[in-house]
Formats: sequence, C-alpha cells, structure tokens
Amino acid sequence: MQVHNPRVEFRRVVVIGTSSSGKTSLAARLATLLGAPHIELDAIFWGPDWTKTPREEFRRTVAAAVAAEAWVVDGNYSTVRDIVWERATTAVWLDYPFVVVFARALARTARRVFLREEIFSGNRETIRNGLLSRDSIPWWVVRTFRRRRRFYRDLFAERRYPNVAIVRLRRPREADELIGAFGASVDASDGKNVGT
Repeated sequence: MQVHNPRVEFRRVVVIGTSSSGKTSLAARLATLLGAPHIELDAIFWGPDWTKTPREEFRRTVAAAVAAEAWVVDGNYSTVRDIVWERATTAVWLDYPFVVVFARALARTARRVFLREEIFSGNRETIRNGLLSRDSIPWWVVRTFRRRRRFYRDLFAERRYPNVAIVRLRRPREADELIGAFGASVDASDGKNVGT
C-alpha cells in the first residue's frame, strides 16, 4: 500500500480504478465502517433499459449527494470528477494487475448473466451484452486498462487536486489490510474520528 500524503483522512472518500477492480465492494465496506452514505455513480448514471442520465441532471444529483459532510463514492466518471474531487479528502486507487482485474470481470459478468442478477434500475446483463458484445465489461477492461492506469498515474503526478490524499492499493489483500486498519481506527475512537 502506498500513501501519497502524510495525513490521510477517511471522511469523504472516492474509490477509483478500472472496471471490475472492486470499487463498489470496497466503497460499501468503507461506508459501513464510516457510518456514511455509499454513493455509487453507476447507479445514478444508468437508468432503466441502460438509459444514460443527461449530463446536467447527473451533475446536479452528484453535487447534492457529495454536499454531505461524510461519504464514500465509487466510480470514474470524468463528467463529475471536478464536483467529487473538490470535496474529497482521500482517493483510494485500486491499481491491481491486469490478470486480477480481467479474471474478476469475467467471473462477475458470468455470475450476473447466469444468475440473472439485477444490477441497478432493473438492468441485467445477458450473454449477448455481457459476454459477446464489444461493449461488454470484459472487453472494456481489455480496451481501457492501460489507458486508465496511465491517466490516474499522470493525474496524481500533476497534483491537480492537492486537497486529496492518495492511497494506492496494488493487490486485493491490501484492500483487506486497509479495511482492517480503518476498522481498528474507528473502534479506537468510538467511530468519531476516522483519520489515520
């Protein structure tokens, strides 16, 4: 685990990383420990039948959600990055190896397809759109993995958001270690101070 700031404050956290890296799962765990809302950007963006929320409506909804004093957001949407990151105290970057992310993408998509899991807004993945389409998540991971990793590396090097402490996780076990350390911090302070 790499921390790019001596003071990491888990009050308003954004969890980022390539598709299928585990953003939503980690964000939900952090939100539970923090006792704060979990804001899933995909769930706000995608409406029924995979319709996209119009840009200005999406920005308004996200701005209202992150106006709170504490939250955990997961997602990579550039259209709301300025809104989320201006308020964030910490970004947790799931920078896992390609083989880990791709295996997760295949397993998650197969599970959703064959168990007919509802994702959000009543949407479901099918064999066609989930596994065979060029727009499927596994193919999306293949096409965007390197570009997304390079983008975040450059973004952090520029220090465009100096208010945000960066926690870079390179392996899934580091996410578990973070949760363990975070939970211990909350326990020690009776849930009142989640800074480390």
